[in-house]
Amino acid sequence: MADDSDLERTEPASPRRLEQAREEGDVPRSRELATCTVLMAAGIGMWVFGESMMRPLQRLLVAGLSFERAQAFDPELLLAGLAARLGEVLLAFAPLAVLLLVVAVGSPLLIGGWLFSTKSLQPNFGKLNPMKGIGNMFSANAAMELAKAIGKTILVGAVAWMVVSSQIDAVMGLGVESIKNGTAHLGHILLVSFLSIVGALVAIALIDAPYQMWHYANKLKMTREELRQEAKESDGNPEIKAKIRQQQREMARRRMMSEIPNADVVVTNPTHYAVALRYADGKMRAPQVVAKGADEVAARIREIAKENNVPLLEAPPLARALFRHAELGDEIPEALYTAVAEVLAYVFQLRIYRQQGGARPNAPTGLEVPPELDPLNPLNTSGQAPANGVMQ
Repeated sequence: MADDSDLERTEPASPRRLEQAREEGDVPRSRELATCTVLMAAGIGMWVFGESMMRPLQRLLVAGLSFERAQAFDPELLLAGLAARLGEVLLAFAPLAVLLLVVAVGSPLLIGGWLFSTKSLQPNFGKLNPMKGIGNMFSANAAMELAKAIGKTILVGAVAWMVVSSQIDAVMGLGVESIKNGTAHLGHILLVSFLSIVGALVAIALIDAPYQMWHYANKLKMTREELRQEAKESDGNPEIKAKIRQQQREMARRRMMSEIPNADVVVTNPTHYAVALRYADGKMRAPQVVAKGADEVAARIREIAKENNVPLLEAPPLARALFRHAELGDEIPEALYTAVAEVLAYVFQLRIYRQQGGARPNAPTGLEVPPELDPLNPLNTSGQAPANGVMQ
């Protein structure tokens, strides 16, 4: 059941999937919306610019049906007059043409936005597969397009019938009107009828546009397996990344362990924490933490220290404070200078004892650690949790 659910397209398309589809020229489009906006703009443009466009047409018609005596003997004069009238007509129709151009170019912004893709222009011989074409003919999308076409025909036809039926008396009355008034009245009837029929397309566009967006989103849905595969490709395989992080930790640990033989002392908890310190007089401003660890890492630090004769000092409060507040490779906190100085003094005395003999120095006890630096001190009110979650 889990495998079946992973193969079902139930997840919304990822941003990367949407971007890939856009690069391939696949965006949601509504032809009904584009057609409706252009036709509506044409009707409104005729309403606004109609009178200014009719006058040049009238002059062109008059110029075509009448001419002066001189033009009868000189056809060039007749052609020049017609060209001038035609230029006036084109100039009068320019605002409408510009309006339609702007609407046609801007209509894609309503759904899908502008898109310039060369991939959609590349030949795709898979589209020539007749079996695939037959399958598309009987698909759910084809059935929806057929239903939409039938519905559009019925709706537009019904609206056209109602509009024409309501204008029959007005059309019949045009015969008793003067030519000027009848022409103006006829233009008004045609424009109103046109806008009414186009208005029916608005209802179709309001249904088609949401459907096209839903269909596009549903077409690009992904399976859970595809989402996981995409995450691996974009972010890297989590298993590989985990192995890389593990290897990095191992390398860092090996580098840290290689510094322990050069340490001056290892301060322990005594069993749960171990911090190795090194101090070079004249080269360092303060002692430096060269290694630290908890539990198994702490045991390994103590083991390497014993193998290399690095002194071990049990000082639980100091070990906890160093482990909690000193990062690897950093100098110890200034508040621990006094306690660490006593430790280093003991280490130097122990080094002299090993070289020259004599009385063995006593390990320092009761090292002063500020309460705010010891996570287990009852006076510590910082509320900070231990580095590994548990302090022993």
